Amino acid sequence: MADGEGEPGVFTATALPGDPRLLPTVTNAFLGTRVFRDILHAAGVYSGAAGDTHRADVPSPLGLRMAAPAAHSPAESFTLNTWTGTFSHTIQSPGYTATHQLYAHHSLVHLMAFSITIRRLDGSTHPITIQLQSLFVPQSQDLDLTPGPDFQGAHYIYGQTLVPEVEGGPRPTVHMLWTPIPQWLTLAGEERERCWQFLTAVAGSEEEAKRSYSAGLSLLAAGSLLRSHIRAWTALRRGCSVELDGPPALRQALHGCLYYLLSAIPPRDSPAAPFHGISPGGLSNGTRGEDYWGHVFWDQDTWMFPNILLLYPEAARAILQYRIRTLEGARHNAREQGCEGAKFPWESAATGREVCPEEIYGAQEIHVTGDVLMAFEQYYCTTQDQKLFQEDGGWELVEAVAQYWCSRMVWSEEEQLYHIRGVMPPDEYHSQVDNSAYTNAVARRSLNFATDMAQDLLLPVPEEWEDRARTIKVPFDEERKYHPEYDGYSPGEPVKQADVVLLGFPLMHPMSAEVRRNDLEMYEPVTDPAGPAMTWSMFAVGWLELKELQRAWSQLEKCFSNITEPFKVWVENSDGSGAVNFLTGMGGFLQVVLFGFTGFRITRSRLLFDPAFPDDITKLQISSVSYLGNKLEVTITREEIRMEVTETSQDPPASPLEAVLESGQRFPLWEGQSVSFPTAPGWIQRSAS
Repeated sequence: MADGEGEPGVFTATALPGDPRLLPTVTNAFLGTRVFRDILHAAGVYSGAAGDTHRADVPSPLGLRMAAPAAHSPAESFTLNTWTGTFSHTIQSPGYTATHQLYAHHSLVHLMAFSITIRRLDGSTHPITIQLQSLFVPQSQDLDLTPGPDFQGAHYIYGQTLVPEVEGGPRPTVHMLWTPIPQWLTLAGEERERCWQFLTAVAGSEEEAKRSYSAGLSLLAAGSLLRSHIRAWTALRRGCSVELDGPPALRQALHGCLYYLLSAIPPRDSPAAPFHGISPGGLSNGTRGEDYWGHVFWDQDTWMFPNILLLYPEAARAILQYRIRTLEGARHNAREQGCEGAKFPWESAATGREVCPEEIYGAQEIHVTGDVLMAFEQYYCTTQDQKLFQEDGGWELVEAVAQYWCSRMVWSEEEQLYHIRGVMPPDEYHSQVDNSAYTNAVARRSLNFATDMAQDLLLPVPEEWEDRARTIKVPFDEERKYHPEYDGYSPGEPVKQADVVLLGFPLMHPMSAEVRRNDLEMYEPVTDPAGPAMTWSMFAVGWLELKELQRAWSQLEKCFSNITEPFKVWVENSDGSGAVNFLTGMGGFLQVVLFGFTGFRITRSRLLFDPAFPDDITKLQISSVSYLGNKLEVTITREEIRMEVTETSQDPPASPLEAVLESGQRFPLWEGQSVSFPTAPGWIQRSAS
């Protein structure tokens, strides 16, 4: 176990995991690698056609390891510090320490850096030498690389990916500059301490690579490169701080999830560089044959997005812009199916065309299209950002999804309802089924949102959107009072993962507490215990909703078998198979904390709350809940809820808010004024005054 009782956001170990896939990642919005690995990846840089498209391996000068040839088995330690966004390896010998520190610069997203520091601990005057063991070779199986002239002391290579995703399509270019790395570093006899710094800049153009490398050199000369990274990372980390008083393992897991997920999103002060989406294993993974090739799934929109939206809506907007940018590819997918509108791919890379290597998923797992639109709906309800829809392409996407669902439905004369036939639900153990409860419910939600959005934008609403939302079939068993997974589902049939339970959350499909309970009772015992990590989170949220705190905790506890030591890297399946650095599982886990423990639910005009804590948790503090241009610090204990607006946006001006309890009590929420009231259900809304 990494230090159980120490700082829960710092993971330290004296040995590395045996499986290199479980090493921690250092990532920013554009670059990512696993520590000690000889490749890195750049966002949006894929090679390979269609189903073979994968993150292009860029050779990494960062994947080196220190060794102390003169020392006899020196003590070593390895630390991931989630507060500074750095990884370090320290060798401790009787007369000196040597420290290797590595990071992906959070605000200069084209830059990664490492330093080696040797410090003398005694009065000796002999030279101290450290060996740098590197696997770096400036070649790639995915890029046609050419050496260029050195620049400001750095070596330079550049080249294009070998195979475009779409025939005749673009082949991204990579330009890389790096500080040459010697095989040995020596602290001279008269020196007490010395630090050597090494930079790697990677970008899509020579100009950007050189600009980033020069900026890094300038900061190094001023002694502030590491400081500038830590300042940017800490601002993000503090702004998205979630702290709870509870078991150390839970607190550590929470810090780990926040580190890996926040590493994947754009920095607050980033220019308008396009964002390329988040894959299940993040940017550090996704070479051919690994972590789903770095493709983007519903994992981004359903499992990761709600957390990012609540804590950092600007980054949530960037994720939506990735979907807008790939809309043409989604339109192509719909045409391929003989449908209108846009069908988002089960697996997406650079273009939005389907890149799933196995046809059945791309053809049948169509709920992803509704999942994408639900993220847009949650964003709109939380921000009221009409500009995204009116000026930045959002409305075209909403309309295209509504058109797709209408063209994908067929009318059943027998039932006098619309059907969606021949699909694979989230439960991938079943395919070619009719009327998946989840798929149809998310389609209904898409159509209702498209209708609401059209009205808000003063656009005409096609009659068929309202008609089909009203008359689409969502299977329901009147006798047993539960939702069968699809037409013909037999109770007791095994299920791969969370499916029908998602109707309650995040879909908020209308149902009574009795039906919600029956769905949980029906599917919990038949869900595969070896299924993917995010599943148990949604059962936990369901039981928290029903105030079954012990049952919620027993579901949440199952997640811990997917968290590996010592760096809290998640694996998709508890046997270690599937994706690693599994951000999807982390996203589900964070939703238990941010939506389960708080009871937060995003609705059309309110942010509902109804807290519920399992026994071992006494307090939860979220530094920055974003709602309608306000940032609220929210602290919840069993006895009291405390809220304070800490910041309001000026452009557009934030809406003044109030908290309203179900009992009818109202509490105006003014900036800088803390308000507290007994823990009870209620909501936050625009102030009536």
